[in-house]
Amino acid sequence: MAMTTHVDIVSAEKAIWSGPATMVFAPGEMGELGIAPRHTALLTRLKAGEVRVQDEQGNEESFFISGGILEVQPSVVTVLSDTAVRADDLDEAQAIAAKERAEADMENRKTDMDYARAKAELAEAVAMMETIKKVRNRK
Repeated sequence: MAMTTHVDIVSAEKAIWSGPATMVFAPGEMGELGIAPRHTALLTRLKAGEVRVQDEQGNEESFFISGGILEVQPSVVTVLSDTAVRADDLDEAQAIAAKERAEADMENRKTDMDYARAKAELAEAVAMMETIKKVRNRK
């Protein structure tokens, strides 16, 4: 039996997933992080993208997060995000529409704050579309 760590993926609204895993992959701000059981303690920010959780049989479950915090303890990995969704539940049409809206908002900005908000929304929409593409290619 493979060594596991307990993983919790939590959004602002509810717990999305909880269970044992042999490996967790998350989109850190400086690049993808791979977390194995008994990983050293870590607290870091996450950017929008895909979180993958691998079980004892080698199966992976994918989730989209809008960014957040990753906390690693010796036997528990916690992903905290404002938005977390199972990747299979993502709506491609909605992601494309959000990308187009953000691009239009960037062009029609009235203040630097409008531009910054639109830029963040664009990054999230692009990350969502990339997650959909990755999940589709694995099937």
